[in-house]
Amino acid sequence: MAIKLKKLSEQVMVITGASSGIGLETAEQAAKKGAKLVLAARSEETLKEVADRINKNGGEAIAVVCDVADRQQLVRLANEAVRRFGRIDTWVNNAGLGMWGRLDQVNETDARKLFDINYWGVVNGSLVALPHLKKNGGALINIGSEVSDAFMPLMGMYTASKHAVKGFTDALRVEVEVLDEAPVSVTLIQPTATDTPFPQHARNYTEQEAKLPDPMIEPKQVAEAILDAAENPTRDQPVGSKSFLNVAIAKVLPKFGDMMSAREVGKIHYDEPPRHPEGSLNRASEDVQDAGQTHGSGGKVGKK
Repeated sequence: MAIKLKKLSEQVMVITGASSGIGLETAEQAAKKGAKLVLAARSEETLKEVADRINKNGGEAIAVVCDVADRQQLVRLANEAVRRFGRIDTWVNNAGLGMWGRLDQVNETDARKLFDINYWGVVNGSLVALPHLKKNGGALINIGSEVSDAFMPLMGMYTASKHAVKGFTDALRVEVEVLDEAPVSVTLIQPTATDTPFPQHARNYTEQEAKLPDPMIEPKQVAEAILDAAENPTRDQPVGSKSFLNVAIAKVLPKFGDMMSAREVGKIHYDEPPRHPEGSLNRASEDVQDAGQTHGSGGKVGKK
């Protein structure tokens, strides 16, 4: 069954994790293309400012405070989208957090909380969105990572959560697109390291400030891949040359991938103590500065 998706200018789009980074960039680009937006995050003040800015610039957006770990809050999010705009055409499960630390360092409570956000947030969003998307057709877009296939030492729990996102998304795609023949495209986006406040929002067990390895891509590149998948049915999409390379190596040359990932360990820290090791795991970050001054241009993406 061929799946047909609407142009962005005709779409109602829900985006979780829309207050900073990739989610924010996606919202701003989608607004410029005419999509009506339902923006979700835990960060009430920042989220409202994002929606207000989009509306003042001629777009149409509403802000809904939402914790993706709680399925009932996502039900409320979907209901708000339908109440305001009448339907949902694309749902982007973008909300997620990082975690730096050896696997034997990370305590179980924090690990479970990370999975509640990164994995169960995707599960909750997907299962809430699907009945709405099946009515008139649409796109379900889940944000994984290059480490949905590859991996990174000292980020093992995050890697595990993104592997879980891929497994869930791949199985769901077959159930929805093949078995049900539903008019819904199910996509996994797999970005490489992206210049956003992601490291500053992460829970950090190490003794140094977290960073992502260079070279990083800009969030605009990931947003473009997301918006393309919202218009054109897409199975999965690595974003950035390193993502294509690392995913391929993980599948074809896994032992070589082991050595490569070990070499990357020295590139995921700054030579200074962690500024806010708790990150945003257990609290919403209302401003990038809340989670620590970023070192690259990524800080600009999430600022008010």
